[in-house]
Amino acid sequence: MGASIMTALLHLDASARRTSVSRELSAAFATAWRAEHPGAAYVHRDLAAEPIPFIGEGWTELCDRVLAHGRTDLDRLAELVDSPAQQRAWEIVEPLLAEVRAADVVLIGTPMYNYSIPASLKAWLDQITFPRMSLAPTRFVVVTARGGAYSPGAPKAVYDYQERYLRDFFSGHFAVDDTVFVNAELVNSRRDPALAHLRDEHDASYAAALATARTLGKEY
Repeated sequence: MGASIMTALLHLDASARRTSVSRELSAAFATAWRAEHPGAAYVHRDLAAEPIPFIGEGWTELCDRVLAHGRTDLDRLAELVDSPAQQRAWEIVEPLLAEVRAADVVLIGTPMYNYSIPASLKAWLDQITFPRMSLAPTRFVVVTARGGAYSPGAPKAVYDYQERYLRDFFSGHFAVDDTVFVNAELVNSRRDPALAHLRDEHDASYAAALATARTLGKEY
């Protein structure tokens, strides 16, 4: 995608750390992307600093009405609201859904917490997701930081519920099948003496992830 084509980027960060590897990687992508698309729309949302509320009963009622009416047109979801609780739920959903629908590229910077994603990111996903919706052809880029090694072939690869979950989520709920993941592994080797012997492997993984994030930012 060349710099002459106007596009829009939604940039999400989910790390609870104000300074983190996942934030460094997402910033590298965003900086490169914005340099390639001067003047293009850019929105940054910090899911840790400004948490999205968890879904409540009003949201579940609205979701039930979407199913009952077979409504797949996202432009008409507001028509289904028929109670104060659903209206309150929609007031949370509407701006979040508008942001993601306006984006051509959605960039997510996230750590792996306990083999999966932070609750802050899950809350955002829950709020914007409705039955049988589609966000295609939106492109998703996920840059991650993992304390250990979870790449294919690694002893803990079976415990990777981060990339596997997000890839399946975007495919199953958003009809988006070309999500790109950039993973920096063994981040805990920076702090854990038991992993100190793996620091060189982490440094190589981090450098490769940083370079890939910058390259993708220029290409998307």
